[in-house]
Amino acid sequence: MNVLFFKITLACYFFGTVTFLVYLLAGKKESFSRFSLVMTGIGFVFHTMTLLNRMLEAGYVSLNRLFDAMAFFSWALVLVFLLVELRFRIHVLGSFVLPLALISLLSGAMLPTEMRPPDTTMRTAWVYTHTALALLGAVAFAIAFLVGVMYLIQERLLKSKQFNNLYNKLPSLDVLDDLNQKAIILGFGLLTLGIIIGAWGAGYVSGWFWDPREIFTLAIWLFYLIVLHGRITVGWRAKKAAYLAIIGFVGVIFSFVGVDLVWKGQHAFI
Repeated sequence: MNVLFFKITLACYFFGTVTFLVYLLAGKKESFSRFSLVMTGIGFVFHTMTLLNRMLEAGYVSLNRLFDAMAFFSWALVLVFLLVELRFRIHVLGSFVLPLALISLLSGAMLPTEMRPPDTTMRTAWVYTHTALALLGAVAFAIAFLVGVMYLIQERLLKSKQFNNLYNKLPSLDVLDDLNQKAIILGFGLLTLGIIIGAWGAGYVSGWFWDPREIFTLAIWLFYLIVLHGRITVGWRAKKAAYLAIIGFVGVIFSFVGVDLVWKGQHAFI
């Protein structure tokens, strides 16, 4: 049943992605966006059922495997989009969010999915909280990345005076810049809490490891700290902030996925 739920989720996200992209590139056909939202909503329900079913099968919160982490990341990403859509009605955001969620799920599906109970010292509330906060921070940084891409597209269309359907569907530069900053602030706060809880728990249980993931996570935290400092106190322009959001998310991806492919430390997903 868990596999069936997962396949339905993939199918819904796939059709939602296709119709969202058609809506993005086609004319004023709101029926595509409505169908995409329905597919996204149905997919999210089955996605939630997949995660709950997997947790019940394991008997514990399963975030210790890369597959589970990526599935949770894509679930939270879609949840954020649905909440933003409900509040602000930014349909076009789905054309950017859902493809990333689908890619995350498909990438996770190519990884080992069998469940391996983590060490008993790692099955504690602080570990789950630390991991969840770090992943939610990554979701916020992903939103900043996607909004940054939207900003650069809109800025180029405006600069070249291409006032086409894509220009009309994308939010204004001011709105995109505001969303970018808020997403980075939220992501930085979540990552900071995750690092604090992780450092406290690691020190309490067996000491600070200083493995590759911890080092890269700290580097990402410093990067976004510099970005926020530049935006708030130095006054970096929105275009520079958009580029930095893109660069920062590349680092986030490497921290969560690339580190496991190159090094295997205490924080590697097993």
